Amino acid sequence: MRAITSRNFVAASLLLAAALCGCQNTPDPVPNYHEYAYISNSGSNNVTVVDLRTLAVQTVVTVGRNPAGMAANPKRNEIYVANTDSNNVSVIDAETNKVIFTVGVHGAPQFVDVSADGLRAYVANSGSANLSVIDLEKHRVIKTFYVGAGSTLTRVTPDGKMAVVTLRDEDAVALVDTEKLSVIGKVKTCHQPASLGILPDSSKVFVACDDSNHVAVIDLKSAKLLALLDVGQSPAHVAVKPDGGEVFVCNRAASSISEIITGPNEVNNTFLIGDQPANALVSPDNAFLYVVNFGSDAVATYSIDNGKRASSVQVGSHPEAMVLSPNQLMLLVVNTGSGDLTVLSLVDRKGRPQPDTPSLETMIPLGKDPKAIVVKAFASQK
Repeated sequence: MRAITSRNFVAASLLLAAALCGCQNTPDPVPNYHEYAYISNSGSNNVTVVDLRTLAVQTVVTVGRNPAGMAANPKRNEIYVANTDSNNVSVIDAETNKVIFTVGVHGAPQFVDVSADGLRAYVANSGSANLSVIDLEKHRVIKTFYVGAGSTLTRVTPDGKMAVVTLRDEDAVALVDTEKLSVIGKVKTCHQPASLGILPDSSKVFVACDDSNHVAVIDLKSAKLLALLDVGQSPAHVAVKPDGGEVFVCNRAASSISEIITGPNEVNNTFLIGDQPANALVSPDNAFLYVVNFGSDAVATYSIDNGKRASSVQVGSHPEAMVLSPNQLMLLVVNTGSGDLTVLSLVDRKGRPQPDTPSLETMIPLGKDPKAIVVKAFASQK
């Protein structure tokens, strides 16, 4: 495994950032700059904080019982953790990596999402069929209201005008007006919606139903079902291309990925990718799709332009959650079976970008049964 020196880390970061964004001059990180990854460990009731500049555990933060979904505030140096069994949300100060507030919500919160302006968090309470909205300046719930049975997942649209909540027990999604904080409509989807992806222009949502092998396409302006698309068996995750032209669906039981063209709402291609694909994300330049294969303990890279798998690399046991580091230098993979974090490098030994062939950098131990991961980059003010 390769060690990353501070000098090589910064040089590689600048090269990759310039390659991905087309920038000619990328400034050095400011003083007191930090890059952290936060991983919720549901079996040990804590969050592991990994320093991404040293690739070492910075600290372990005790939170509530059975921490699950997490979100990072894009405007404030805070991380939010939904604690399913203690019915609350822990607020972690990223500058001190300590819990500064615990906000009570309702039954069995599983996911939390934050608006782009950083002012509100939306928490889906799966055990009480409602949605809690938290004021992130005052760190208190400003409203909790009924949305529907099986409210397991919520996502805020990029324009911030709406929150979409999956209603697993109603085979539907609820559409929430974020200004009025009320449900403005429900749209029937397919059986047991499990994951969703919203286009960057906030026009449509693609909802994967893992019990019916379908993806429902919903127009968010008219609140109408546009299409019900056949994909592979047990679609478990939706990944949206940054340019919004395509979405990719992980068909867990079929070991495949379905590619959907978002304009005409059509399945363009379905291709084998690995055993039990559980998660996917598209590189910021829209060129590559990274897929976590839960059953084969590997991450595959698919070239979108060439239409073929470019590479595959082994990680830990039962990988599931995945995210890019803030500077897109590394791919971070949470292994639920082995309880560790695989760090994959997206640069070669000379610091040149190689996003098509990730390579193993190191493995970092986590807590018991790790679930979600978020990252945060910031300059400390303390």
